[in-house]
Amino acid sequence: MRALASDAGRAHVIGVTGSPGVGKSTTTNALVTRYRERGARVGVLAVDPSSPFSGGALLGDRIRMSEHAADPEVFIRSMASRGHLGGLSWAAPQALRVLDAAGCDVVLLETVGVGQSEVEVAATADTTLVLVAPGMGDGIQAAKAGILEVADVLVVNKGDREGADRAVRDLRHAVDLGDRSEPGSWRAPVVRAVATTGDGVDDVVAAIEEHRAWLGSDGLTARRVRRASHEIEGLALATLRARVGGLSGETRLDVLAGEVVAGRSDPYAAADALVRSLT
Repeated sequence: MRALASDAGRAHVIGVTGSPGVGKSTTTNALVTRYRERGARVGVLAVDPSSPFSGGALLGDRIRMSEHAADPEVFIRSMASRGHLGGLSWAAPQALRVLDAAGCDVVLLETVGVGQSEVEVAATADTTLVLVAPGMGDGIQAAKAGILEVADVLVVNKGDREGADRAVRDLRHAVDLGDRSEPGSWRAPVVRAVATTGDGVDDVVAAIEEHRAWLGSDGLTARRVRRASHEIEGLALATLRARVGGLSGETRLDVLAGEVVAGRSDPYAAADALVRSLT
């Protein structure tokens, strides 16, 4: 990471997220096609869920992107989530930096199918696409899932299916209800598309480019500072957890936990004592 630091920071990172079955891989494949038509070098980082039983992952996203397998200007890497919550793999930020430093103009980050509260992609991407599909909940459900807060662009995929008009209408209504922003701030557009045929994908790319232009250099830098802060915090916490769990014999944590159970201390005082012992 130290060697790559000076070469990174050029690629536009686009997060693609949504519930399982909305067509994230198919949409990612369609976006790769559009960006390649523009002459861009594209990197794809596709995160698959790991089985909680076997620990394995199918890593099957590349099957849906096989048409780009022979293109030397496209690099597709599948990663297992390895139980990490938030829809991403623990190593995803580092892998993004590698693709960025390798000269990719655009990096597409496809997440595990997220549920309510799993919205880590918003802290990792420059522009976040949230995909929904007809029949997968109304605008209220979308608001409950938190996607209106993390979405820079809302995409109703499978827009040729019954209920697509209602899905678009509900999402736009939900955006209107939740819009309490100041004048001039970004308002997530709702775009209808059919990724399997390519219909509407140009509109999705146009919305992405519009969002990038709205961000400007200052807004993009601010997002990347937040991304770096999030990454540094995660690494620091992981280091502390390793130090807590890596002590031999009866650890300080075990002693403090015993005191809490015995009623001689409380969790807050024990946590303070643990932090003092580590620092």
